[in-house]
Amino acid sequence: MGYNSVLSVLPDTDPGQSALSAAIEITRQADAHLDVLALGIDRTPTAHLYAGANALIQQDARNDAVQKAADISDAAKARLQAEDIRWAVDDGVVHLPLLNRFVASRARFADLVIMPQPYGEGKGAEHEAICESALFDARVPLLVCPQEFEKIDARRIVIGWNESPEALAAIRAALPVMQAADLVSIAVIDPPAHSPDRSDPGGPLSKMLARHGINAEISVLSKSMPRVSDVLMRHMSDIDAGLLVMGAYGHSRFREAILGGATRDMLQNIKQPVLFAH
Repeated sequence: MGYNSVLSVLPDTDPGQSALSAAIEITRQADAHLDVLALGIDRTPTAHLYAGANALIQQDARNDAVQKAADISDAAKARLQAEDIRWAVDDGVVHLPLLNRFVASRARFADLVIMPQPYGEGKGAEHEAICESALFDARVPLLVCPQEFEKIDARRIVIGWNESPEALAAIRAALPVMQAADLVSIAVIDPPAHSPDRSDPGGPLSKMLARHGINAEISVLSKSMPRVSDVLMRHMSDIDAGLLVMGAYGHSRFREAILGGATRDMLQNIKQPVLFAH
């Protein structure tokens, strides 16, 4: 199955245009339809929403959110009008505590959600919330693009394989892209001795991909660096890969927020686009 419906949620004007550029490129390659949600966020403190709060504060915040959505929408339309793809831009205004539910109500009907990196200069809590909403609430594959990004080069792809359901979900979501790749590398980092595939790490996955017309090679890597994300990114650099496919949040979000984890590390430090699924 290919991508027929692609969604990009823009909570700001995305000065680097990284997510929108990737969305346009993938939409064109898949002959799909691109939906862009220009999102204005009402940041009125929750306490101000109760009876007796200052109505002017509430109205000013709402007006600011409406104007922000209009500005983002105008910028997206200006970018898309020159493109030879099918597209639509919708404005949306939502109070911050309801952001996850609002995004999920739109994202659940897409085949792929494309977002800019949620961490870094100028990024707020809403960027992380939108990404997590796509993964957890809408259950849609998420392609995250780094801050400095020009074009997806998916001729060489790395899969971060740890036998988890999340990793397999990401692989299934990436099948349309991998079928067009020149090289797919299944990266297995320090496979445990008790693994069902201990005699052939990645072998069953390689067989599955072969039946989809994907010629994959298996790379067993040592965890020679403190973080799994660093090992994967170094392997990508070694083989000149332009896309990483991996599962997201194999541990709980709370645990990753407190103790760290591969998903959060990757989101903070990506240098190439990453396709996540949960």
